[in-house]
Amino acid sequence: MSFNIALSGIAAAQKDLNTTANNVANVNTVGFKESRAEFADVYANSIFSNGKTAVGGGVTTTQVAQQFHQGSLKFTSNALDMAISGGGFFVTSTGAGTQDFSYTRAGAFKIDSGNYLTDAAGNFLQTFPVDKDGNSTSVSLTTTAPVKIPDTAGSPVKTAEVGIQMNLNAGEEAKDPALFDPNDPETFNNSTSVTFYDSLGEPHIMTTYFVRPENAAYTGESNWVAFYAVDGEQVDLAGPAGTYQTDTNGDGAPDATATASNAAGWKGAVVKYNDTGVYTGSDPAVIATEELGVNGAGVLGAGADGTQTLTVKFNNPTQFASPFEVTELTQDGTTVGRLTNVEVGSDGLVTASYSNGSTVPLARVALVRFANEQGLTQAGNTSWKASLDSGPALAGEANSGTFGDIRSSALEQSNVDLTTELVDLISAQRNFQANSRTLEVNNTLQQTVLQIR
Repeated sequence: MSFNIALSGIAAAQKDLNTTANNVANVNTVGFKESRAEFADVYANSIFSNGKTAVGGGVTTTQVAQQFHQGSLKFTSNALDMAISGGGFFVTSTGAGTQDFSYTRAGAFKIDSGNYLTDAAGNFLQTFPVDKDGNSTSVSLTTTAPVKIPDTAGSPVKTAEVGIQMNLNAGEEAKDPALFDPNDPETFNNSTSVTFYDSLGEPHIMTTYFVRPENAAYTGESNWVAFYAVDGEQVDLAGPAGTYQTDTNGDGAPDATATASNAAGWKGAVVKYNDTGVYTGSDPAVIATEELGVNGAGVLGAGADGTQTLTVKFNNPTQFASPFEVTELTQDGTTVGRLTNVEVGSDGLVTASYSNGSTVPLARVALVRFANEQGLTQAGNTSWKASLDSGPALAGEANSGTFGDIRSSALEQSNVDLTTELVDLISAQRNFQANSRTLEVNNTLQQTVLQIR
């Protein structure tokens, strides 16, 4: 009996030594989680035994439990290195389309020969699909897929909207819109230009000219006229272009709603203000590119989309007695670009940046958590598999709920405390020596009994 007790103690001490040695060996392994050997006594009892005098049967190892507390973060210069600050695991798979998932805290990812994000073992990082605005379209683990980093040029995007925010000087000299000439600065009060792009990515310069009309009956009191030119050619506006308010009731003031064709022949848009100087809109605000140019002669290159339209949006322009000033000038098109950078946000959104200034969301890194992390089965390569004890994987986005945020250009170091492990190593060694001594004493007693005559 005592031999078995001593042997169980030696086996337990050996298990403790092995566990501690494994922790020490992986002190610099990225994403490694230390283990702790947990033991319980062996005790046999029956209804006929005397519990007050019963002796235990030794010790047994109940579990080598993983400890999933946070490891320290080490920052790197690689944007594809990722660390989770908080709860959660990265999801990896052995191939595209497979549901054989592994879970890891090691975020040392790189691009493989197929431009996919993989770990050192070639496992694919799983991500959620996103829409054009970067919002996840699904957070189900079954819809995750490997993320592919594009190596091609960014496609051009034709401009659909131009935004202008400015102040028009209420004290400007009045001019006759019918005399407007883009080549004569004396015929307009102010101008500003913006570059927009056609469907081929070809840049074009659109200039907006502002004229304060000398005759309020043209446009209505406090209104302005905006003229446009593309690449130096005046725009022939479509629809109700060149309309102006008229005095139909003979009271000497323009009607609030009545409009008529511009008999004077100018092709401008009315920038409308009410009688208190508050901006109320513009008419028209859409420019059809097939009519860009003088007398409908187009200015876009061959092969470009001739149905392209530009919505000129005035963003709450003011009309104060101060100099003309443009405070915002934007457009939503882009020309052709080359991939320049890939970034990962704290919410796991993977975005590609191009030389044309555009940023395209690619995917969102998937995270999972478990009801019982210590129930995960170790699979090697600093990864785990789900088991009955761990419960199913619950997927979610980083930086939401109980999931931590993702730190790009960082790696989570091993959570092993080397000082503590060395102390445990000494303790396990002493325990092994004590149990060996117990075995030796038992052997001596056996020898003594055998020598009795």
